[in-house]
Amino acid sequence: MKRTLVLMWIACMGLILSTTLALANNGCIDCHSENSPGQVMDWEASRHSQVGITCDVCHGNAHQNAEDYKKAILPDEKKCAQCHRKQFSEFEKGKHNHGWSVLNAIPATHMAPDELIEGGRGCGGCHNMGIKTEEQRADQVAKGYRYQNNSCDECHTRHAFSLKEAQNPQACQQCHMGYDHPQWEMWSSSKHGMRYFVKKSGDLPEKAAAPTCQTCHLPDGTHENHTAWGFLGVRLPLPEDPQAAADRVTILKALGVLDPETGEPTPILDAVKAYDMARLDQASWEKQRNKMLDTCTQCHSRQYAKEQLDMGDAILTKADRLMADAIETVAALYKDGIIQKPEGYPHNYPFLLSFMHTNGANWDENLDELSYIDQVLLRMFMKHRMRAYQAFFHVNPDYAYWYGWNMMTEDLGEIKSLAKQMRKLNN
Repeated sequence: MKRTLVLMWIACMGLILSTTLALANNGCIDCHSENSPGQVMDWEASRHSQVGITCDVCHGNAHQNAEDYKKAILPDEKKCAQCHRKQFSEFEKGKHNHGWSVLNAIPATHMAPDELIEGGRGCGGCHNMGIKTEEQRADQVAKGYRYQNNSCDECHTRHAFSLKEAQNPQACQQCHMGYDHPQWEMWSSSKHGMRYFVKKSGDLPEKAAAPTCQTCHLPDGTHENHTAWGFLGVRLPLPEDPQAAADRVTILKALGVLDPETGEPTPILDAVKAYDMARLDQASWEKQRNKMLDTCTQCHSRQYAKEQLDMGDAILTKADRLMADAIETVAALYKDGIIQKPEGYPHNYPFLLSFMHTNGANWDENLDELSYIDQVLLRMFMKHRMRAYQAFFHVNPDYAYWYGWNMMTEDLGEIKSLAKQMRKLNN
């Protein structure tokens, strides 16, 4: 026992000595303690510093002074993979890996100002996750943005790269909140979230159940995250109920996945497949649903959990009835020539993947590209439909009704009223 303790002490001292020597020989620390002290403090608090992972391991040693700062390598997730192979392999298979590619596959992205995308102060700030091609990186540089991604640091922020930080639900808040995906707001004000915060304050026993985002979506520390329905809440095969099937077809047409005239798949379906944006067969959907059921049964009976998830499926079907009615109302205005097809739309039909109505570079001259009724339709889909069904899966009654279902009914009423007025004015 004594011999073991002595060996452990020698090993610890050796590690401390090697780290101290590495620090003493690392000019990065001296300079960056003055120029970017927060980075140094984070690194000093990290496990990397404790095991001798110095700046040059990740950033290279070509950058030696203030003038040649562009020689410093800004590492991506492949650098992390050199030590964290298991986590990287899981990340490659997960939804987060497609963040940047999905963003660029959506037409709305290319209507937004570059500062919000490549500059990372809008959609690009979160969707910067994912392994980029050299062409994608070169495109950013050509537009004047030096920002390169390291997907790992979206959750384990640099330079602390803390495991505990990534396991905290607040690590998810930065991206999973707001207009079209208020998962943070839904979870944090649900019973699950309430129990987490009460437990954190010490008013619940340590063993009390308090599920976090990671409990359900990244169980056991996996980095391979998927959901059964996906972000857009559409999937294949079509439901057996004729009305539900027709409603989903209408939504797929408005997403540009199906041609509005022929009903045949369009090239957008190729992007959906390539970036795993939806479950396209029953087996893959059931795989993700069963994973979630297994997670729920850590606290609940399987029957109860299934009832709750089935209720989410049912409300999505009912929300899609409202959504399809709204789409068909606007589509009729296109067909009758009352609304002119905006530039960039693939068909003479509402297009939900536009998200916005103008190019940021030419805001004033293109201000009237999209009619107001189209904007209400986009809001109904991107904001209120999302709340209606996502809130059921996050067990949040207020969001499900007042911010979701109720607002969808208001949107549909406004669309019907606007359509009536537009037809009257057109006669």
